[in-house]
Amino acid sequence: MNRRSFLKCSAIPLTSVPLVVSGSQDSNKNPNFKGQIYKALKGGKKRGESVEAFFLRLKGLGYDGVESGNAGEAEAYRAAAKKTGIRVHGLVNGGHWSVRLSDPNPEVRLKGRKNLENALMNTHLLGGSSVLLVPGKVGGANETHDHVWERSIEQVRAVIPLASRLGVRVLIETVWNGFCESPEKFRDYIDEFNSPWVGAYFDIGNMQKFAPAEEWIRTLGNRTVKLDVKDWGKKNGFCRLGEGDVDWEKVRVALHEIGFSGWATREGSDKSLEDTSQLIDNLVIGI
Repeated sequence: MNRRSFLKCSAIPLTSVPLVVSGSQDSNKNPNFKGQIYKALKGGKKRGESVEAFFLRLKGLGYDGVESGNAGEAEAYRAAAKKTGIRVHGLVNGGHWSVRLSDPNPEVRLKGRKNLENALMNTHLLGGSSVLLVPGKVGGANETHDHVWERSIEQVRAVIPLASRLGVRVLIETVWNGFCESPEKFRDYIDEFNSPWVGAYFDIGNMQKFAPAEEWIRTLGNRTVKLDVKDWGKKNGFCRLGEGDVDWEKVRVALHEIGFSGWATREGSDKSLEDTSQLIDNLVIGI
């Protein structure tokens, strides 16, 4: 089954992918995503704080889940999720910047693929639905844009059977790696896989540098499965949500147009976790 067939078929379950909830969209001008966008964090646990205590704190602040890069604490995270109801919705693939799928050395690429396979299996054990992946980095004559494209596609395709068996998607993040820095190029890269098990993890603030976030959202359409929530401005770089150049009202309208429902994870920090929770509610969810 290819990606296009999959998107037409409603009978295939994806482990822990939130269901689309129809509802509270009053108009295109002021969309409300309550019950459709799920609020999560990367990081935020205090030093010495137990995972269970951290999850209970998040629950009290209105968060729905977390995304982790620490597979070493998988058991603690799984137990805390079961007790508290906070979901570990996915993992960040460890080491993907240094052990790259685009590395000139084929042995390094193979090691990167093994890391990705391990991340898929750990995500499955945690009940998550995706692994966030940076596919490589443009870095000179031996690692050009074409190299990143070809080498990363070869390695990711090799793990698609495992991803489909586990019910965990590989989601390619939009980052500052010199690769696919226009919405159209990134769209075409995702389409090259032609698989429902590979999609886009769209980072709102990262790509504001190259084109307005709402343009990326419309161009990528339903290829976007999850969101990283950041703000960025030409004058102040990455910053508190709402203080950069991202036009959040236009972002919400674009998300409404593509029918987005899923996880929105804050990467970065604001004044506090309470502040972040309120900002996501106001700027992303629209409540």
